[in-house]
Amino acid sequence: MDAPVLLPEDKLAQANQVLANLSAELGKALVGQRQAIQEVLIGLLCEAHVLIEGVPGLGKTLLVKALGKTFAGQMKRIQFTPDLMPSDVVGHTYFDAATGRFTTRQGPIFTHLLLADEINRAPAKTQSALLEAMQERQVTLEGNPLPLPKPFMVLATQNPIEQEGTYPLPEAQLDRFLLKIRIDYPSAEEEAALARQVTDGSTGADLSVEEVRTLIQPPTILALQQYAARVAVDDRVLNYAVAIVRATRETPGLACGAGPRGSIALVRAARACALLQGRAYAIPDDIKAVALPALRHRVTPSAEAAIEGLSTDELLTVLLDKVPAPRS
Repeated sequence: MDAPVLLPEDKLAQANQVLANLSAELGKALVGQRQAIQEVLIGLLCEAHVLIEGVPGLGKTLLVKALGKTFAGQMKRIQFTPDLMPSDVVGHTYFDAATGRFTTRQGPIFTHLLLADEINRAPAKTQSALLEAMQERQVTLEGNPLPLPKPFMVLATQNPIEQEGTYPLPEAQLDRFLLKIRIDYPSAEEEAALARQVTDGSTGADLSVEEVRTLIQPPTILALQQYAARVAVDDRVLNYAVAIVRATRETPGLACGAGPRGSIALVRAARACALLQGRAYAIPDDIKAVALPALRHRVTPSAEAAIEGLSTDELLTVLLDKVPAPRS
């Protein structure tokens, strides 16, 4: 087998600088939450979709709005509600009496970045309106396939399923997301900084994205995605990712393990993680770094584990400690 052609040093340095600037701009809007910022950028580099979960008020929507502010392309937002219809998402065809012709009205899904806010507050039939777009980058209206702009990325936010008025996302919907990102409560220092930033000379009660600068154009994102796709993945690193995913199917406490898409997600995300670290090759630590967000929505804890109070992340963490990583 021929050795992989590594990304040239100049391209690597260029990508690293752009990504560092992006991360810094997102940090202006979102206090703390460095891991969530990095994982959103991984999704962007992978040309993939991300699901962001957390209780209300932790900055899920703010993070997506800040990413949209750094980006000179189109960004649209859909507020998911119980009465939202699929046609409100993808659009519809109607008869225009003035012209005597059928006209297609494209929905808000025709954009570069789509913020699907509180996606699990809409029923499954509306959530499923995103399936074709997320998988095939197109929408079919009246039998006509309409391509979506490039790049296209769905950034969905959701409240934990225990919250009132939420619907669980179907498994097929969850599988379309490369990563499920969790935003937790900030540390005491971060919360103090957050309170200071919001209340210092402001009459409002929320952070804004006004200070975030626009840095990148759609072609820049496409170029970064090509760079991430060229990050080298050694066979031993790839086999390590596959071993982790196969172990989820045999681990006590997991009733249902991840499918082959889990292995693919681990490798894709690990390449982007390596690029964020300024490397042209992936290492086992990259696989470990992305394992929780790439797999937590692809496995199902058993009833016994739920009774014992074991979370999906805890079960996966134990699994990661048991699967040996390649040493060299």
